Amino acid sequence: MKGERVVGLVAVTVALLVAFVLAGPSWAEEKVITLKFSNFWPAPHKNSVTADQWAKDVEAQTKGKVKVTVYHGATLTPPPQTYDSVINGICDIGMSALAYSRGRFPLTEVIDLPLGYKSGAQATALINAYYKKFNPKEFDQVKVLFFHAHGPGILHTKKPVRTMEDLKGMKIRSTGLSAKVAQALGGAPVGMPMTESYDALSKGVADGILAPYEAMKGWKLGEVVKYTTENYGSAYSTAFFVVMNKEKWASLTPDVQEVINKLSQEYAVKYGKVWDEIDKEGKDFILSRGNKVIKLSPEEDARWAKQVAPILDEYVKNTTGKGLPGDEALKFCQEFLKGEPKAPAKEAPKTKKPAKEAPKTK
Repeated sequence: MKGERVVGLVAVTVALLVAFVLAGPSWAEEKVITLKFSNFWPAPHKNSVTADQWAKDVEAQTKGKVKVTVYHGATLTPPPQTYDSVINGICDIGMSALAYSRGRFPLTEVIDLPLGYKSGAQATALINAYYKKFNPKEFDQVKVLFFHAHGPGILHTKKPVRTMEDLKGMKIRSTGLSAKVAQALGGAPVGMPMTESYDALSKGVADGILAPYEAMKGWKLGEVVKYTTENYGSAYSTAFFVVMNKEKWASLTPDVQEVINKLSQEYAVKYGKVWDEIDKEGKDFILSRGNKVIKLSPEEDARWAKQVAPILDEYVKNTTGKGLPGDEALKFCQEFLKGEPKAPAKEAPKTKKPAKEAPKTK
C-alpha cells in the first residue's frame, strides 16, 4: 500500500509539471527584449545622457518588457556607418548625423543649408515638421523614431576672423553641406567626423571648425581654438537621425510600439531644448578660458549671408533635377523659420457692458 501511494504521488507531480509546461506563456515569465542602441557622442555628453534617459523611460513604460542598451562613443558602429548598421541589424537603433552620408538623403539636406538658424529648438522643430510633411522615401529602409538638429553652426578658429577676407585659405573642418559653407566663405574645407576634430585642430591639420557652441565643451574643442566668430546670418545646422531596424520594429508588440512612438515624440522636443542648454554651456566654457567672441557687424553678417546664398540655389537645382520637390522643401523651411515659434492667436477683446449709472442723489 505504501508503495502504491508513493507511485501515485509521483504520477500526480509529473502530471502537474506537464500541465505547467503545456501552459507555456500563461505562467512563464515573458522574455525581455534587448535592443542595442549605437550613439557616437561620448558618454558624459548631454546628448548621451538624454539617450540613456530615453532608454530608461522605454524600459519603465513597457514595464520591463524592453531593455535598451546604449553604446556611447561610437563603440558599436563608426558614425558614418551607423545608418547601414541599423539597416543590416548590426545595431537595432542608431543615432548619427545625416551629413556623414552625404548624397544619401538629398531632399533632407535642406535642413543642413545655411538658413540663418537661431536655436537648436528651432532647428529640431523644423526637421520633425519637415519629415511629417514630406515623408521622404530616402528613409524607407528604416523605422524613423525622430530627428533633432543642433543650434547655429558658426565659425571657431585659432586666429581671429573679423571679415570674410580673414578666412581666406584657412583650413576649416566641416562635414556635409557645411563644407560648402566653408568654401563659399573663402575657407578650405577639411572633411572629417566630429570624433577626429580635436586632434586635427591641436595638430594643425585644421585651422578652425564650423560647429555649434555645444562642441566647444561637449567635444572640448574650446581647448584648441581661441576665437569664435558669430556669423549668424549664414549659420547652418546639422540634422541627426534616431532610427530603428524595420524587422526589429515589426517584431515588437503594438503596445510596445505605442510606448516607443510616444516617447520619441516627447524626446524630439527634449533634444531641441538640450541643444540650447549645451550651446549656452559651450559659450560659457570658452569665455571662462579667456577665448574671444567676435560679433560681426550687421553689414558684414549680411555680406556673409549673401555669399552663401548660391548654396541654396544649387540645392534646389540638384533636387528638382532628380525629380524631388527641393523647391517646395526649401520654401517650407524658410517660411517655418520666419514663423517659428508662432504665437497663439489672440482672442478678440470682449466688449464690456457699459457700467450702470449710479442713481442720482435727490
